Amino acid sequence: MNTGAIFKNENKKAENHPDYKGKVNVNGKEMEVALWLKTSAKGLKFFSASFSEPYIKIEPQIKEYGDANDDLPF
Repeated sequence: MNTGAIFKNENKKAENHPDYKGKVNVNGKEMEVALWLKTSAKGLKFFSASFSEPYIKIEPQIKEYGDANDDLPF
């Protein structure tokens, strides 16, 4: 609990994509974290962070119909 790992984003294709990303577990809740390396107006480097719920890929639902021998209304 209260641990995580963050890695360099090797798939960064656009400037708005995070420089680093990973997963953390805080108080028993899994979250995704994204980090952007920024530079302040005074030239200091810092990370800007964003936390989000884990991405869940939704599989398309396949509707099953009855047996081919069922009585069809048409």
